[in-house]
Amino acid sequence: MTIETIRSALGATVLAGMEHLQTNISHVYASDLMSDVLAYGKSNSVLLTGLASQQAVISAHMAEFRGVVLVRGKTMQDGAEEFAREHHIVLLTTGLDMYEACVMIGEKLHGIARVPDREHDKPVQETIVLNNQFSIEGSDFSKAGLVSTEVKSILKKIGIDTAIVRRVAISMFESEMNVIMHAKRAKVDLSLTPQYIELIIDDEGKGIPDIELAMQEGYTTSTEEQRAMGFGSGMGLPNIKRNSDELDVSSDVGRGTLVRMRFFI
Repeated sequence: MTIETIRSALGATVLAGMEHLQTNISHVYASDLMSDVLAYGKSNSVLLTGLASQQAVISAHMAEFRGVVLVRGKTMQDGAEEFAREHHIVLLTTGLDMYEACVMIGEKLHGIARVPDREHDKPVQETIVLNNQFSIEGSDFSKAGLVSTEVKSILKKIGIDTAIVRRVAISMFESEMNVIMHAKRAKVDLSLTPQYIELIIDDEGKGIPDIELAMQEGYTTSTEEQRAMGFGSGMGLPNIKRNSDELDVSSDVGRGTLVRMRFFI
């Protein structure tokens, strides 16, 4: 099915990405919790959400979604439309609520064969070694996701397999959000060797008293305000562990946390 099929079923208005309406998709995922989207959403999907913020679009980009549909007539107010256009994501809005939207899509697609997943690009053929550094400022939600987007863009430009890029992007985005929500600032080091991609996030902050507890799904120390933005559901570190091939987390309470992850090529 195409995104236009979804738009037609919902009577939705296009906010961005009109030229990409004929993009084929394989799945539709409905959620307001962006960590769940990153954990369970499948690439080549459209996201239905009531979270009308740039973080919904950035999360979709990290997870390799092709479109975002805002339910209940919501529109974006924080630059999300520009981000969607820059990254070729279709952004729609519909007056239907989440349940009604899911029902309408189901009725529209009844009896229509599902389009198979898009074939992934071939892995990079030549050896490329690089090293990039970035910085993240804590509590700056206006820039949340920018480092993750840059990391993803770099890896895609040099030809890393799209499935690997998706796992790296999700892990980096979760790490970035952890810094913004819980630390003062962080340094990020991205390295690529012929064998693996490595990300090191070294933050200054309150640290993690119990790493084993923090690795459990659902455990969170986030505020109500942070959860209202779709984050802080206790899926950050578990998502990173799920997507990385190697993960090491060390922390000094009162000083900060160091997260080292590797993704084999």
